[in-house]
Amino acid sequence: MTASNRREFLRGAVTSVIIAGAAGSAATAAAQGTKIKPAATDVFLVIDVQNCFVPGGTLPVKEGDRIVPLINRIAKGFAHVVLTQDWHTPGHASFASTYPGKKPFETTSLPYGTQVLWPDHCVQGTLDADLHKDLKIPHAELVIRKGYRKHMDSYSAFYEADGKTPTGLVGYLRDRGLTQAFLAGLATDFCVAWSAMDARKAGFAAYVVEDACRGIDADGSLAKAWKDMLGAGVKRIQSSDLDV
Repeated sequence: MTASNRREFLRGAVTSVIIAGAAGSAATAAAQGTKIKPAATDVFLVIDVQNCFVPGGTLPVKEGDRIVPLINRIAKGFAHVVLTQDWHTPGHASFASTYPGKKPFETTSLPYGTQVLWPDHCVQGTLDADLHKDLKIPHAELVIRKGYRKHMDSYSAFYEADGKTPTGLVGYLRDRGLTQAFLAGLATDFCVAWSAMDARKAGFAAYVVEDACRGIDADGSLAKAWKDMLGAGVKRIQSSDLDV
């Protein structure tokens, strides 16, 4: 083994130990019924708390605005916070209006699979795409914009809808030494769920703060999302489980 290879091996081994230790600590706290204290290697991911997804927006989630004060409170307990924004081009591939005769919530087939068609929403540079005015997290360190590729949707904070095109968040978290993610935002059964499962796919521990999210729940999508998340090793917690 060359010196370079040895360094890479040791770096990977140390990272694995750190991830396992941090995840084990939080999981143990949750299992014992004690509160989880955010650590220096934890990150709070606030998913798509934008005007388009709250009442009055173009794709509103019921009670989507009610989670904002809770998210603000939780964020104060984390040293590291990342925000995400849906950031679509006009005429985006996920918009029903892009396809003559198609209506919102119908589907179409795209190269990466079946795409749900949405009303036009979160168009770049519009008020609809802005973060909610009451979201107050001045110490947030990064805003990840996703879904800006015109021909591809993106629910996840980590990968676009093809499941392999990265947003850059994986590399950012790894370079910062952050090993487990706590997620909140909109909507539970779409962008939050995909982000949580992709966090696991990338090797991070993932906790979804259920009461700091709201779901769409179309045709059982919320129950399916929780089943999929739990099956991927995502932990389901409440804000009361956090020591913040």
